[in-house]
Amino acid sequence: MKQFNVPIIYRSPLISAIKQRRKQQDKMKKDFTPTLLNLGGLHIYLARHFGFCYGVENAIEIAFRTVDENPGKRIFLLSEMIHNPHVNEDLQERGVRFLQDTHGKQILPFESLTADDIVITPAFGTTLHIEKKLNDIGLETKRFNTTCPFVEKVWNRSEQIARRGYSIVIHGKPRHEETRATFSHSAVNAPAVVVNDIKEAIELGKYITGEKNAAQFAQEFEGRFSEGFDPVNDLQRIGVVNQTTMLASDTQAIADHLKQVMIQRYGLTEDNATERFADTRDTLCYATNDNQSAVSGMLGTDADIALVIGGYNSSNTSHLVELCEEKLPTYFISSESKIQSKEQILHYNFHTKEEVLTTGFLPKHNPAKLLITSGASCPDALVENVIRKIASFYNAEDKIEVLIKEWTSASSLSAQ
Repeated sequence: MKQFNVPIIYRSPLISAIKQRRKQQDKMKKDFTPTLLNLGGLHIYLARHFGFCYGVENAIEIAFRTVDENPGKRIFLLSEMIHNPHVNEDLQERGVRFLQDTHGKQILPFESLTADDIVITPAFGTTLHIEKKLNDIGLETKRFNTTCPFVEKVWNRSEQIARRGYSIVIHGKPRHEETRATFSHSAVNAPAVVVNDIKEAIELGKYITGEKNAAQFAQEFEGRFSEGFDPVNDLQRIGVVNQTTMLASDTQAIADHLKQVMIQRYGLTEDNATERFADTRDTLCYATNDNQSAVSGMLGTDADIALVIGGYNSSNTSHLVELCEEKLPTYFISSESKIQSKEQILHYNFHTKEEVLTTGFLPKHNPAKLLITSGASCPDALVENVIRKIASFYNAEDKIEVLIKEWTSASSLSAQ
């Protein structure tokens, strides 16, 4: 896979050494057991897969290279590059300005742009409407487009099944940039509707069976269906695609449910269900799959708590938190600064959208056992910072340096 030129400030000697060694030991990525960092009175178990993915590294490389190669030019981002505050703040410090916030609210008017400016499309992609606006101004949208290839894969899948006469059901968070972009690219080719979760998918199924009437649909899915969408006609043949960072199990549950609704409604079998339900296969990106599988593998470990590191508005990170919460007390933090002391941690409750201060979060027994992972937009450097801060409470900083040497040496010997 391509290697990207990501700023060294996001790299971590510790994490790089660990990831390189695990890659050598498990080239097919089938082993989802975590990596143990034995720091004496502190045992940290790192997920097999976490941190920057292909799409994020691609976006960061393009954005920072664009800044470096265009001194004196006005450079804008359509919205947040990725859902990590540290990366976005770094870009802003280099003079990059945002045109919209993460929800699509305008910060700077498009009318203030000129053809001499540079506008970078973030990894989430953008809508066809916005793309046309930028092109009409005369901006080079393709040259500075950092849309993740796996997001574009979903758009292509939607177009393929639309050509075969299927309407598109998108599993995603309606206000998320990627979902808005995917909806735009889907709706231009076929009727499209967004469902947030299995509950909404179940309600959508009732329009297929006729349990609910079309008048209810407009109110229930307001703002989340394409113009002229007719639930009576447009739900007769459907396919499910998704925002690439959703929980794989949730997307599968939605697809399975709607497929069974179609089978029962039209008297089909599993063999001929494609007459009404398109075989879209899984449209999650590889990194989302790997990170979620790695968390599942990590949760088989006897541990006391879990720490998940990433941006609070990061969809893929919040789903890792969800998985951890099913098994352990879980603390969602954006950086090591949220760990205020050995006793106190300021962490984010993504259910209530607020930070919470918890006292006595670290276990008192010896050794304390922690699980750690991070989202696909979280720099490895942040993960190492968190590890070092916790290690400092156990006077184990020196042990980290020993581990770096051991892992680096093992990787070098294996490569020879």
